[in-house]
Amino acid sequence: MTAMAKQVEDFLNTSAPFDLLDDDQKLALVKHAELIYLTADNVNDVLKDRVSLFLIQSGQFSVKDSTTPMRHLSEGDYFGYANILEKHTVSLNVSVDSPGLVYCFDAAAVAPLFDIPAIRHFFDGLRNNALQSQAIADSNSMWLYKGLTDAIEKAPVSVDAQTPITVAAQLMTSQKVSSMLITQEEKLIGIITDRDLRSRVVAASLNTHLPVSQIMTVNPAQIMGNRTLFDALALMTEKNIHHLPVIDHQTQVPLGMVTASDIIRHQRGNVLFIIGELSKAENLYELARLSWQLPHYFSAHAKKAGDYDIAGKILSQATDTMTRKLIGFFQQDNGKAPMMFAWLVYGSQAREDQTMGSDQDNGLLLAERPNKVQAEYFSDMAQYVCNGLAKCGIKLCDGNIMACNPKLRLSLDEALEEAKQWVKAPTKDAIMHFNIFLDVRCAAGDVSLFKQLQKQRAPLMQQNMFLAALSRHSNEISAPLSMFQKFVYEKGRKEKDVIDLKTRAVALINNIARIYALADGVTLPNTLARLESLSERSQLSGRDAANLRDIWLFLNRLRWRHQLENNVTNNRVSISSLSSIEKHQLKAAFKAIERTNQAMVMKFSGGVS
Repeated sequence: MTAMAKQVEDFLNTSAPFDLLDDDQKLALVKHAELIYLTADNVNDVLKDRVSLFLIQSGQFSVKDSTTPMRHLSEGDYFGYANILEKHTVSLNVSVDSPGLVYCFDAAAVAPLFDIPAIRHFFDGLRNNALQSQAIADSNSMWLYKGLTDAIEKAPVSVDAQTPITVAAQLMTSQKVSSMLITQEEKLIGIITDRDLRSRVVAASLNTHLPVSQIMTVNPAQIMGNRTLFDALALMTEKNIHHLPVIDHQTQVPLGMVTASDIIRHQRGNVLFIIGELSKAENLYELARLSWQLPHYFSAHAKKAGDYDIAGKILSQATDTMTRKLIGFFQQDNGKAPMMFAWLVYGSQAREDQTMGSDQDNGLLLAERPNKVQAEYFSDMAQYVCNGLAKCGIKLCDGNIMACNPKLRLSLDEALEEAKQWVKAPTKDAIMHFNIFLDVRCAAGDVSLFKQLQKQRAPLMQQNMFLAALSRHSNEISAPLSMFQKFVYEKGRKEKDVIDLKTRAVALINNIARIYALADGVTLPNTLARLESLSERSQLSGRDAANLRDIWLFLNRLRWRHQLENNVTNNRVSISSLSSIEKHQLKAAFKAIERTNQAMVMKFSGGVS
């Protein structure tokens, strides 16, 4: 092999997707390669009438081919593939911004390789500005993101509360179900199971002509249909139940039932053992001991790329469980709360995308303004829970966004007034302060109190001036790519090639999903759920929403892998640690994020930044 051929082969070995080829395929490609030096003086003559695939080794070029906009390219980027994909000659305009070396591969030699699915998928992704996300689609853990409405296999089997027990039992037998929903005016009021028939009817020799309301479990645990299988599994594990009614989140009408058997059919492995153990803890010491096993749990069980997809959900569900246990411990010693309350969680815990470095962000919503004695109770509870979470490894918030801060313990009226002030004066400093509170979820206490807050402040959050201010704030962060598609690394760091994927990319997707969700009246805090729930009137296309979802999952994988493999809690990923295909994916991800963010700014603020 000549020195030139060896140079081409070495470069192909580091260039996705051709690094996937076997030795014979690479050798055949090398034989049809030519290395050219492009300058502003020779570019037109050299590329005239040439139908090739071009791979840049060095230099910077502005390229327009097919119907795509002008692209600014540099080392590792391709152009000319539109000719091969579309199988007809497409005009190619190249401007040389900085002279450099470019490999040319004859189209006749490259075209057969495009029949290889992985190669074709890669270049289709480049042409469509999409993330090459096959690995995401194939993830064995993606079942956990499946919506409950998609997972329910049968229509709800239900009877009215006055139905005789014997009739209900006969219906359960004919429908081959182990549980039944009990309704009144189409709303769920109870549930009966095979176990209830055994223990409450047969064992007690109860008259079977009595109504089922005599043996049903009243106001059973339930879950909304817009949640996921993971959410159902977490709730069933915590409550130690095997049947969970699924309710329409808008009409409150039962949609069906999720059972332990349903979960087993979908499940690929037992990922929630740790949550089950946490829910059994009987004191703070035991809870802390178990919680500190979480890092070891993730290190031991998160081995495949798909495992990282659910790690944030597992950690958030574990933190929810710790919070509820701590509130329970406090009330055991201090009595029940003097009024209804909701323990709210913000930021990453609310979105269910915590990582090993996430701190706690929480607050208390009270039914009314407390008197002195009531205020002391909730102050003590907040101190106990926040300090308890810290002992469990969920560190205190440096910004004091915690319920132990009296400013984060508000009555419903005070919280609504605060929201009005946000909307009335959405200054830059104000947005930086309250942005975190827009991702919020009730982790414990009275959910109906939290729903009142959400319902009453939703119209405020849809006001044009407020959305414009949020979009302008989002525009202050740009994806870390230069004009010529080179990575822009963090400054002032010991490592020379790192990018903070949380602040420079994931946060942008969270912003985009948050703003479109607020405008569309979607109250879910989870980024993927927001993207999935957007209506057609949101003006974020289904394609863009799906692409952002894939990108979010891809970035999340990189963050978790970085933290677990390097035993760190930061999100500064070294680009040199990525494979060639991952570098291409990351560039495609950054470009898509920037494009979607700019479109959002244009929509909500008229492009004024």
